[in-house]
Amino acid sequence: MSFSAADREFMARALELARRGLYTATPNPRVGCVIVRDGTVIGEGWHEMAGRPHAEINALADVVRKVGTPRALPSGRVGGTVRGATVYVTLEPCSHHGRTPPCADALIDAGVTRVVAAMRDPNPLVAGEGLARLELAGIRVDSGLMEDEARELNIGFVSRMTRGRPWLRLKVAASLDGKTALNNGRSQWITGPEARRDAHAWRARSCAMFTGIGTVRDDDPRLTVRDVDGIDTPRQPLRVVVDSRLEISLDAAILADGHALVACAVEQPEKAAQLRARGVDVLALPNAVGKVDLPALLTELGRRGINEVMAEAGFRLNGSLLREGLVDELLIYQAPLLLGDKARGMFDLPELEDLAGARRLEVLERHAFGADLFLRARLPE
Repeated sequence: MSFSAADREFMARALELARRGLYTATPNPRVGCVIVRDGTVIGEGWHEMAGRPHAEINALADVVRKVGTPRALPSGRVGGTVRGATVYVTLEPCSHHGRTPPCADALIDAGVTRVVAAMRDPNPLVAGEGLARLELAGIRVDSGLMEDEARELNIGFVSRMTRGRPWLRLKVAASLDGKTALNNGRSQWITGPEARRDAHAWRARSCAMFTGIGTVRDDDPRLTVRDVDGIDTPRQPLRVVVDSRLEISLDAAILADGHALVACAVEQPEKAAQLRARGVDVLALPNAVGKVDLPALLTELGRRGINEVMAEAGFRLNGSLLREGLVDELLIYQAPLLLGDKARGMFDLPELEDLAGARRLEVLERHAFGADLFLRARLPE
């Protein structure tokens, strides 16, 4: 499939619009839409949040605002000025009734002649059905334009739909000698304010924060989104604590607003009842050795509509997540400090006898935040 320079320009704009839902669209995908007629954009839209109109519907409504009220159709949807237009959308239009009607039907009723989708929808409820419905109605359909960019924008949604679990980013703040905390557990603050603000931006796009009881005891973190310039964050991510023996204090800062889930291996009924009375969800997921079953926990988060998870934990839980193959991406901030051999490291991993056993990472980006260095890397599948 070959696309013109104009096609790429309009799809790039649709992706730009989709990014406006970066912090709000979850659990739905981030989607942008541009409607073009005679080479001119006549409508734009993006999906803001679940329960509100999808990008295509917002773009059709934008046509009305910009061009004027078109001829009414029997369905009550937009027609007239949209007829003959091309629609650029970053994800295949939906074909099923969810909280909103199918967008594919809206485009058919509007009388568009071509739809260009960046990628097919991995949701089994759609999975090509939206494009097929458009083609059946005589609309020309093209897909695959800027697909990699569209997939990256919704990598958590794609992960949940295809693997049944969220995309997990593991964030580490470390010294140059690879230490994340002193031997007594103290770690606030290794990195500077600019690096911490960037980490909060990653928190803001995440559906859930993930940590362990050790970090809760040592640092008493809130793991909320704060201090992020220029980002409107109307929601806070769910806080997930891995606590095998249910030792968490009822006064822990991470439980302050009740928007939390504590995963344990052995549920203590009295303690669990106290936590639930504060609005905290308690989930018993033991594995064969009496620890929390981490793969089962990630699957449960996926079942609950969690697309992206950001882990900020200690070296033991970090190591467990890596050993279980649950880490998809690393966000590493390194400060120009040396903490010494007895300080705690990044990951609790088995000792290697040969470098051939080392896990190679794909580096996606690297730059500086003030005096701190930042590296984002991916673990190849």
